[in-house]
Amino acid sequence: MAFQGSVELGIIYAIMALGVFISFRTLNIPDLTVDGSFVLGAAFSAVMCSSGQPLLGIVVAFIAGCLAGCITALLHTKLKIQPLLAGILVMLALYSVNLKVMGNRANIPLLNKTTIFSVLQSTTVGAYSQLIISSIILLVVLLLLVWFLKTKLGFVLRATGDNDQMVRALGVNTDFLIVLGLALANGLVALTGAMIAQYQSFVDVGMGIGMVIIGLASVIIGEVIFGTNSLLRRLIAVILGAILYRLVIAFALELGMPPTDLKLVSALIVALALAMPVIKERLVRLKKRRSAMDNNRGGQV
Repeated sequence: MAFQGSVELGIIYAIMALGVFISFRTLNIPDLTVDGSFVLGAAFSAVMCSSGQPLLGIVVAFIAGCLAGCITALLHTKLKIQPLLAGILVMLALYSVNLKVMGNRANIPLLNKTTIFSVLQSTTVGAYSQLIISSIILLVVLLLLVWFLKTKLGFVLRATGDNDQMVRALGVNTDFLIVLGLALANGLVALTGAMIAQYQSFVDVGMGIGMVIIGLASVIIGEVIFGTNSLLRRLIAVILGAILYRLVIAFALELGMPPTDLKLVSALIVALALAMPVIKERLVRLKKRRSAMDNNRGGQV
């Protein structure tokens, strides 16, 4: 059951990782709005669940996340605020907004409330309802994202992250593309928050702390281990990276690590994943040096 739960969480967090991929990799923008938009989606989801409309809560959460991303993008593009600072400002503002959405309560329990996962719980596959529904939503998101990024607009969006000056020289409005990209990214993050809220039947105003690290860790782990040869492979690598990250966390807990140390583990995983290209390069150099030394010794003999 622990393994199944880790895979279920990995699948849900993979949607957030896809959002982080759009901002950090596609647009090359460090967006810290993630920590706030995650809770924003969870808050709207909890409120709608309490009203008996869990599916509508997912939709509203996605739209709310898109709006949060738009605000960050507009601060950056129109007011010329650095994207890192713009994300921090919106994340800070969202803390108060999230409390307002939650009715000025720090947390909302969803015990005995109908969720999107309740649909299959009374069937023969009830034990796997969360796994099945999460996988279906992830598959739909993946297919739509692949389709969008392969459209003309998607190609221009990807090109903006690679070389925005070149795209601007072609007469394309890069400001609009940044707004679109950050809106989509934060919409996916809020969608994840909404699903997590219904998955764990609980929402807390502080549950978004460190979400950007989790998303970044998933992206980097996936790229390092599974490769980045094509667009589809990169997106699948991000998904597998998210699942693998949750399995690593579960393994750490099984070894007796206190839950309070999980943020430290996350930071170490990200640092290690970021350093992997340098480590690989140094290992290759060391291997070449050793082979050269062995060849010299063989020549001397």
